Amino acid sequence: MMYVVIWEYAVRPGSESAFEALYGPHGAWVALFREYSGYLDTELLRSHEAGAYLTIDRWLSEAHYDAFQRAAAPRYAEIDALGDTLTLDECRIGRYTVP
Repeated sequence: MMYVVIWEYAVRPGSESAFEALYGPHGAWVALFREYSGYLDTELLRSHEAGAYLTIDRWLSEAHYDAFQRAAAPRYAEIDALGDTLTLDECRIGRYTVP
């Protein structure tokens, strides 16, 4: 099984490049995730609609993701604050188990 967390973002006009750098495969989020057991990968999707993005974070299990959330809380908050400067809106679409 695999565990997936999907987020949706509305990025501030003119901040797209910085957002892609922060949330992309070489960005601060992925660097943080890679430090924790059970992390598999992150996919960044850009919509054809201006400023609309999705991220799909894949973990081995919900337990791995929850352990990451507890252990990384201070650093998570720092990176999240950076992301807040680049976005107009952020919404967790959901947390899913892949059968």
